Amino acid sequence: MTIHAFKMQLKPGVIDEYRKRHDEIWPELTALLTDSGIHDYSIFLDEDTLSLFAVLKLREPNTREALPHHPVMKRWWDHMAPLMEVEPDNRPREWPLPMLFHQD
Repeated sequence: MTIHAFKMQLKPGVIDEYRKRHDEIWPELTALLTDSGIHDYSIFLDEDTLSLFAVLKLREPNTREALPHHPVMKRWWDHMAPLMEVEPDNRPREWPLPMLFHQD
């Protein structure tokens, strides 16, 4: 198992809508994430900067690298693109966060 952490960026005025969309996350997306080896996935918000901090655990082996090509993932990115900073394909912009400390 590995831990992956990264940062994303919300646009102003969309916190409630971002939360709502995740409260109503599609069952086919949660199944895809689980089937890809992702578990214990959390996203935190810094309300002062609108930065999102995501932390997830990956089982080994996993197929996380294939997610950008999956139609459900692409549809989710299109759904979320109006709320976030995104790449040209609507993938959320991600900034990796290196682990500096971990306590089990």
